[in-house]
Amino acid sequence: MGSDRRRHEAPATAPRLVTRLNTLRLRLALALLAMAAAGLALHAALTRWPLPQVLAALQPGNPAPIVAPAVDGWPGVALTALILVPIALAAATLLTRPLRRLGRALEGIVLSYRDGDFSASIAARGGDELGDLVALHNDLGQALREQRQHLVERELLLDTLVQNTPVAMLLTDDAGRVAYANLAARHLLGRGRSLEGAAFAALLADAPPALRATIEAGVDSVLSVPIDGVDESFHVSRRHFRLQGRGHELHLLRRMTRELSRQEVATWKRVIRVMSHELYNSLAPISSLAHSGAELARRGESARLDGVFATIGERARHLHEFLDGYARVAKLPTPRPVPVEWAPFVAGLAAHSRLRVDGALPGEPALFDPGQVEQALINLLKNAAEAGGPPDEVTLSITRHGDDHCIAVCDRGPGMSEAVLGQALLPFYSTKREGSGVGLALAREIAEAHGGRISLANRAGGGVCVSVFLPIRASV
Repeated sequence: MGSDRRRHEAPATAPRLVTRLNTLRLRLALALLAMAAAGLALHAALTRWPLPQVLAALQPGNPAPIVAPAVDGWPGVALTALILVPIALAAATLLTRPLRRLGRALEGIVLSYRDGDFSASIAARGGDELGDLVALHNDLGQALREQRQHLVERELLLDTLVQNTPVAMLLTDDAGRVAYANLAARHLLGRGRSLEGAAFAALLADAPPALRATIEAGVDSVLSVPIDGVDESFHVSRRHFRLQGRGHELHLLRRMTRELSRQEVATWKRVIRVMSHELYNSLAPISSLAHSGAELARRGESARLDGVFATIGERARHLHEFLDGYARVAKLPTPRPVPVEWAPFVAGLAAHSRLRVDGALPGEPALFDPGQVEQALINLLKNAAEAGGPPDEVTLSITRHGDDHCIAVCDRGPGMSEAVLGQALLPFYSTKREGSGVGLALAREIAEAHGGRISLANRAGGGVCVSVFLPIRASV
């Protein structure tokens, strides 16, 4: 409340100070005029009257004249200056003494402010002009002290939050030395000791090989690291920025073991539900048809057995394709990138699925695993064809997006709701009655294995556009 009151009083004090300074200027002008008049009177007294008369009267044998000769010229001016200058200096010293004291006080406080010390203030004066200036200066100092206190409190709060966060945070400067490390980073990389000033490369030399390789690679990733005999999962990320004109890197290492364990359990439950549902839907009719086929064989109605066996074979084939889709996700091999020309690659896609190429293809080749990327795009084109839109509106476009090639597969179906868009890329999630939920998940797995990503968005005018971003990397 006190600081708010000072903020409201300061604007009123400033006009009053300006008014008083104007009054001071008027008084100084009158004082100068008075001093000038006094100087003229002194000069007249020394050169005209009464000093010449007194000097003449003191001469022996000369009667005191009523009118004595004047002391004109430079001797009179010199005599006036000889007397007037010491008096003026003494008066100036007396008049400027408060200003000089105030100036010394202001100088000392400004030097304290420069050093970050806002505790000093000037003793209050009377209600004159300098007193108002001192009051304004003290209000400024109080405001600076309060702001400094607030900054200290915020820094303390921020440091407390950073130090107690479970995410290991480590900041390095452009020389590769640790500028800041919180408690989690100290325990992870320094066994609890302070890391400030240490060489980051030396810390990585003692870190687990997998963690060291991931940090040195400079890419965001999730990895498993053995710590105290237990495998811990970490999400590692690195961000570069400039602070006070110098480059810095912020390394974040977040423990993901519990989160991944919960997600793993939830995923397995979802897999079990989906597989149980699909197996039941296939095995139940197979069991029923097998029983019917046995009855028909017992009764000798062999003509109807072909239809029964065909239906059993169809259900078994569907079950085989369903399980094969899961196996493809679980056994996806490491990509083997090779230079790929876009024109023949797109022609191979057109041989498997109906599509229309939207726009010109890039002239430069790309570097990726053609078999895996083709498999991913075939799944996307199949989904686009089954979206319910016109078949000739299934389009494929390949453009350059920053450092990535963007492969977009679009349709003109009804689109997806926000809830479906948020879960469509999850494994085994499907809105189709006969869908396995593997197609989009497999495309996502392939894109991320190449260091890329995949995104879904509804199109203006209806439909969905699935974009696969593959890093250009060493495109040739």
